[in-house]
Amino acid sequence: MIRRDASDLRESCGMPPAKARPVAGVTPFLFTSRKQGKRLSWVMVAVCAAGLAAETLVPAGASDVRASKSESGVSYTNDRVATVPWSIHVVKIDRSRQDLTFFAAHAQGKVLGVSLIAQQARAIPPEIGRAVAGVNGDFYERENPTYAGDPRGLQIVQGELISAPSTVAVWFDAAGNPHLDEVKGDFQVTWPDGSKTSFGLNQRRPANGVVLYTPTYGASTRVSGGRDLILEREGNSPWLPLEAGQTYRGRVREVQSNGNTRLASDTMVLSLGPQVMTDLREVGPGVVLEISTATTPDLRGVKTAIAGGPALIKDGKAFSVKNPPPGAPPSYSERSKYERHPRSAVGWSPTHVYLVIVDGRQPGLSVGMKLAELAEYMARLGCTDAMNFDGGKSAQMWMQGQIMNTPCQGEDTVANSLLVVRKPEGR
Repeated sequence: MIRRDASDLRESCGMPPAKARPVAGVTPFLFTSRKQGKRLSWVMVAVCAAGLAAETLVPAGASDVRASKSESGVSYTNDRVATVPWSIHVVKIDRSRQDLTFFAAHAQGKVLGVSLIAQQARAIPPEIGRAVAGVNGDFYERENPTYAGDPRGLQIVQGELISAPSTVAVWFDAAGNPHLDEVKGDFQVTWPDGSKTSFGLNQRRPANGVVLYTPTYGASTRVSGGRDLILEREGNSPWLPLEAGQTYRGRVREVQSNGNTRLASDTMVLSLGPQVMTDLREVGPGVVLEISTATTPDLRGVKTAIAGGPALIKDGKAFSVKNPPPGAPPSYSERSKYERHPRSAVGWSPTHVYLVIVDGRQPGLSVGMKLAELAEYMARLGCTDAMNFDGGKSAQMWMQGQIMNTPCQGEDTVANSLLVVRKPEGR
């Protein structure tokens, strides 16, 4: 791991670590010339000589690229802004490289579960390629261990739809071009009488809801009560793995009412909560149901998609609100947008994709960013679109086998990640 921080200079001068003194409105940028780099080095020498804190002498807005690493088409830099302080980690991916692609990995290959980013990277099938870099992904269920790892929003893994959309998401089209938008799912089951019911996908089923479970969810549905319809393929209908934008026809093989139904490799389970059963006619073995996984925008054929949020930059317009607007809800998810925390993000310009991590909650090294500050930084990189990922202790960047940033609670498990993958030769 890279452990150099903004207090290194003070320690080398025999001085105690400084307390962080955030400076509002500081705008980071990368050095563009050797002359600027020499100027900062001179300032650092002056700091030691004078016995003063580095952050008091570095001009507002100045930053220092402290570390770098690269391989063909992929480069890493650690950008430091001492005055705040910020430690920002950037992986820059050349969009013109045909040998690079993106992969939305999930822990242990299942919807439920968490693991290290390194473990997710190693689990990529060799025929897809070799992971070279990545960051943590979407927000996910943490509090309830029964459902730990369930992503909050959309995830598509190598074409398989494993989690339903509910927020903004990033996806890559067949040509490898990234897209960012609010994705909505119109997931519906059509009953024999023609009536329709909306359903969720691979998530905790509420008492008043309907959820479709696929084998990728886990070993069983982990629900109790209600009724589970075990579905098998009807005729030559499309079937597993589940994909977005498809219509499936499933025949009820069996009905169970004892809950926690086992998920077999060739079946899906439609689980009905006890409060919705009274609204449905009796459905027994042999009945054929129609399952739709339509989305807006249409994600048919998409191989890689991952959610997060909110959007930091959309069509060139950056999130710019730095303080809670009047009447904003007091919830943590809303309040934290305007506080400085460790952050993780993805964004792109016409020529490059950027993965960014901002360390935080570590006085002397990095205090984290507000969402508006992160959006401004992504815009300065040249991003026309960018999306926030899960932050806090999850904010981690992995490259070539190691964590590159300094996570506030050390290397930790996460539910999913967005990885840069080098394709096998000839693919």
